[in-house]
Amino acid sequence: MSDSTTSASWMDMADHLKTIDRKSQKLKNILRSMGRVMVAFSGGVDSSLLLKIAKDVLQENVIAVTALSETTSAEERDTAIRLAKLFEVRHLMIESHDLDFPEFVKNFPDKCYVCKKNRFAALLELSRREGMDYVIDGENVDDQKDYRPGIRATRELGIRSPLSEAGLTKEEIRQLSKQLGLPVWDKPSAACLASRIPYYQEITAEKLKQVEDGEVFLRKQGFQLQIRVRHEGDTARIELAQEEIPKMLESDVRRRVLAFFNKLGFKHVAVDLKGYQMGSLNKSLPSSVKKPLPDSGRSDT
Repeated sequence: MSDSTTSASWMDMADHLKTIDRKSQKLKNILRSMGRVMVAFSGGVDSSLLLKIAKDVLQENVIAVTALSETTSAEERDTAIRLAKLFEVRHLMIESHDLDFPEFVKNFPDKCYVCKKNRFAALLELSRREGMDYVIDGENVDDQKDYRPGIRATRELGIRSPLSEAGLTKEEIRQLSKQLGLPVWDKPSAACLASRIPYYQEITAEKLKQVEDGEVFLRKQGFQLQIRVRHEGDTARIELAQEEIPKMLESDVRRRVLAFFNKLGFKHVAVDLKGYQMGSLNKSLPSSVKKPLPDSGRSDT
């Protein structure tokens, strides 16, 4: 590599770090202007960074709230509890009872809108009782690249998204989290367990448990990157990071996985050779369903 190429690379890296620093400062300014906030906290990378910086900026004027239901894995719940303690933030948990809503159970393409509308309406009510000024979530700018009807619900309710307002991408959030020493900086992206069930197929507690147990088992077999067990009736379609697919082809691993998934109730077990794809179930939706999201009106805050 030539000296000029090396110099250009260092300059690019320096510019990138300056960009992250500028956005980080903007995030702090946004939070500082909010006063008292309630953070919708899942324990994922995004909401963890948001909660940590909110705590640093606002001190005791922060409450973390985690919504629990059959769509929340035990692992995600436990991670949220552990991190809230680490950040020394008051942490509340509420039951969201997602499966009580027929519109959600029927699994229409807008089910995330139904879920978010109900969950955040409950958070708003709780925030008023606690004397908070805003409810905030961990949406980032990359979230708008996929079909996310839940974002429409949060915007209708007036939920603020400081990470997105500061212009932070997922990659920048991970880098900033690493700089701050957050233990989840490299945690694979997670999603509600209901996202594993194809649209229009009923969501049940039994299916959600099959998905959760299957993904927990795969992690115990050494798969540590992106894992999704797509519940397709009597078939489990497993999505893994491309680099981990060869491990699944090892005879001992394949035998153990097949036996366990058969025990869960699946007659067939398939590994998707395309590997993990964010929002893979959304690819089947017609473009008419994927309507553009309304502008948040906060991007230049």
